[in-house]
Amino acid sequence: MEKIPMTGEGYVSLEAELKRRQQEDRPRIIQQIAEARSHGDLSENAEYHAAKEAQSHNEGRIAELEDKLSRAEVIDLTKVSGNTVKFGATVTLIDEDTEEEKKYQIVGEPEADVKSGRVSITSPIARALIGKKVGDSVEVIAPGGGKSYEIMNIKFG
Repeated sequence: MEKIPMTGEGYVSLEAELKRRQQEDRPRIIQQIAEARSHGDLSENAEYHAAKEAQSHNEGRIAELEDKLSRAEVIDLTKVSGNTVKFGATVTLIDEDTEEEKKYQIVGEPEADVKSGRVSITSPIARALIGKKVGDSVEVIAPGGGKSYEIMNIKFG
């Protein structure tokens, strides 16, 4: 079984989502199904079918979260340091074409969220950055085309 690297913060976030889905969403959906069932004929009952679909989606996500949490390898970012980019690093980059500054933290796949500056260790940008130092230039081949960045800063913790 392959381990999934993640930060402590990412692990806690997944645990919170699992707890919410099990303790709040599941009972609410079961109540919706019971209520829709009481309306009679199930074959033409849109509320019933919508509630059953919501239940299926919720149970699938619960199973996915349980799997990810059971395979989680929590990496303590307070013990990660150095002068090369690795898991947990927050990297400041300058786009060599536009001079635009970007900041990304390299995290596990389940906690990645580009909008908040967290990129997955398996993403093209993270793979290009791993092992590089401040001052290095990196070429990132992404779905939108190639980009060149210069590493300005690497921070841990």
